[in-house]
Amino acid sequence: MNASLSPAAVEFPDRLVSALRNARRIAVLTGAGISAESGVPTFRDAQTGLWANFKPEDLATPEAFRRNPKMVWEWYEWRRQRVRTVSPNPGHLALVEMERRVPAFTLVTQNVDGLHQRAGSRHVLELHGNITRTKCFEEDAAVESWPEDGEVPPRCPRCGGMLRPDVVWFGEMLPEGAYAAAEAAAEACDVFFCVGTATVVYPAAALPFAALRAGATVVEVNPSETQLSDQATHSLRGRAGEHLPALVKAAWPEP
Repeated sequence: MNASLSPAAVEFPDRLVSALRNARRIAVLTGAGISAESGVPTFRDAQTGLWANFKPEDLATPEAFRRNPKMVWEWYEWRRQRVRTVSPNPGHLALVEMERRVPAFTLVTQNVDGLHQRAGSRHVLELHGNITRTKCFEEDAAVESWPEDGEVPPRCPRCGGMLRPDVVWFGEMLPEGAYAAAEAAAEACDVFFCVGTATVVYPAAALPFAALRAGATVVEVNPSETQLSDQATHSLRGRAGEHLPALVKAAWPEP
């Protein structure tokens, strides 16, 4: 039976705490909600100020980049600057602590801000890439540095092609092997967390349901109800920065 808790409920169900404490394999899927708690605008909330008249789909496709590469680069540079000003929040840090406590831990994220790695998470599968990285549009290969000559977008030092953010745009495939590894982790875990995602963007949204079919305890952490809520083993209604640290403390109390 599904159990829904509000942030005011400080006591977690015993079976949830026990499942977490005894888990050997934990998998986690995170979405925009956990980053929003750090002050990172969600994908659609990033359409403000100079970008208010643009739809994200108009700026996040290969076709848009070919049509107006300068505008697309500058939008992502604006988003990069926003990411640089924020820090991981208690929800990110609780996942780091959780990883430290179990033999096998896989963190799958739809976020592109790199906050999980900055918090200290080690085994992270980035389904949608990372906005802080850059790659060549022509070669699809990572580029660490390039001539600072003022050209926008900058050019690849190897082939002269335009550089672009290393993110997955609409119409592009997920990073090779990333989703297969995420699916394998979901199907093999004892406990699966779905944190800050509305579970509407596929294929990532299929992961908690795959974990359910495999018999895992599935825990949703989200301020709002989602299509997963009625099926999750436990649905914790609230912020990741509130629930996850409290849950870690309940499962592994300090001596």
